[in-house]
Amino acid sequence: MSEELKIIVTEDGSHSIYNEELKESYHNSGGALRESIHICMLYGLDSWMMNNPNKKPLRIFEVGFGTGLNAWLTLIWAEQNQIPVLYHTVEPFPLTEDIYSKLNYGDMDDGIFHYKPYLQRLHKAEWDKGIIMSEYFNMKKEKTSLQDVLLYPADVVFYDAFAPSKQPEMWSKEILSKVCTELNSEGIFITYCATGQLRRDLKELGLEVEILPGPPGKKEMTRAWKR
Repeated sequence: MSEELKIIVTEDGSHSIYNEELKESYHNSGGALRESIHICMLYGLDSWMMNNPNKKPLRIFEVGFGTGLNAWLTLIWAEQNQIPVLYHTVEPFPLTEDIYSKLNYGDMDDGIFHYKPYLQRLHKAEWDKGIIMSEYFNMKKEKTSLQDVLLYPADVVFYDAFAPSKQPEMWSKEILSKVCTELNSEGIFITYCATGQLRRDLKELGLEVEILPGPPGKKEMTRAWKR
């Protein structure tokens, strides 16, 4: 395991990764699994489906593959709702097998235990190539930065970069514009981040911004629609 990264246990019992160099964890300490379900599933995918009931496939872009938790939960959501998902994600610094093989998300809930093997399959999938992971979930992981990646139109964006205080370059208006330009009409930009500057930038980029309740341990989060 990299000396800079270590597995930690969050309050709901699920794992996250702590980056010693940045002094930052990959997930909210209030619960990694609860955070991803709250942000990406409840306020992301479920909300998109309610507003776009007849649009298929669903195209998702994720900034920061990280632990693979968001991608894994999306695969489960796609299979359970029988909605085809095309998932595009970038990660310049992928986790090594000695870390991702120990992540405990598949052991957290009997209802998703059936999908446990998919987590490692997501991590082991070849980079920079489109992969059919399941009947309803196709994925392309790219080992590159957001600055360098070529984007495709997306219906939902999971913006899961490290906090602005740790990686300010990932939250510049220029880089946000790159992502928002490719967001489809009635698409969602969703993130744990709740800074006033982010919300002002998203509004100036033409998005309709909402302040929503955050997951356990976090007061607020941000969702923006492209109307």
